[in-house]
Amino acid sequence: MYSSRITGMGFYVPDNIVTNDDLSKMMDTNDEWIQERTGIQERRWIKEGSDDTTSTMGVKASKIAIERAGLTKDDIDFIIFATLSPDHFFPGSGVLIQDMLDMPNVGALDVRNQCSGFVYSLSIADQFIKTGMYKNILVIGSEYHSGALDKTTRGRNLAVLFGDGAGAAVLSRSEDNSRGILSTHLHSQGEHAEVLTVKAPSIIHWIPAILNAKEEDTSYHPFMDGQKVFKNAIVRFSEAISEGLDANNLTAEDIDMFIPHQANLRITQFVQRRFKLSDDQVYSNIQKYGNTTAASIPIAMCEAWEQGKIKEGDLVVIAAFGSGFTWGSVVIRW
Repeated sequence: MYSSRITGMGFYVPDNIVTNDDLSKMMDTNDEWIQERTGIQERRWIKEGSDDTTSTMGVKASKIAIERAGLTKDDIDFIIFATLSPDHFFPGSGVLIQDMLDMPNVGALDVRNQCSGFVYSLSIADQFIKTGMYKNILVIGSEYHSGALDKTTRGRNLAVLFGDGAGAAVLSRSEDNSRGILSTHLHSQGEHAEVLTVKAPSIIHWIPAILNAKEEDTSYHPFMDGQKVFKNAIVRFSEAISEGLDANNLTAEDIDMFIPHQANLRITQFVQRRFKLSDDQVYSNIQKYGNTTAASIPIAMCEAWEQGKIKEGDLVVIAAFGSGFTWGSVVIRW
């Protein structure tokens, strides 16, 4: 059986920086309040009038990843696109990437697992490559949150968290089974689906229902029970990491770089303490970009690699937890 290796990475974020002080002019909040609860100092939001979309950001990140992999667009056999904010209700953004990159008529799959989307996508790509079905798979996580956020005091608990951006990775076939993705581990618990959700628009709550809704109807705004999410996240993060380590007869001491989904700096710090990891073993960039959902791990992983924090032979563990609830981990020997 083949193994799959990440051979190229790239990321893109909009130029427009929105600081906590900028948000304080839109809603009742302040820099101290945001940093104390989330660790976020600023985030990138697509500027009004920009040509950036979820798909175009994905294209920009993909071009970098493909070039760094030493490939061309014609070498890509399959596309997997993870997002909660596609350009259209349908079709998915994967086919838009195929068109925008002028690629051959390869398959395109969209993954809607929100914060866990990139972990799920890597797992799918890994299986396709290990079985010999595909040789080079483009995996993308991209999000355009800012266009759907309630930027008033009513929506501040979520508006302060999210940023826009995209990250991409190319997974390629390898015959060296000692390197690449060693294992992936995926889970869900649907009983908590409504703890973190956007209910509308949906087929059961379509446009006429929204237009006729009372002013207090917020079904089309993101909802999160922050306490429940936090309590579940720290447990599931830890379980997924331990599961990955145990499956490969490894311990936390073997981890060279842990890259979590950038949901909340407090969650990352809790997990870091739980596994007794040093600051050099953990990469966080939520301070600069906020929570970019499916894009957060590929952006962070690419940045860590660019800064020389991930080197050949390193053991890299990534983990995510999010809406669904869904969660998972990936163990990689670089």
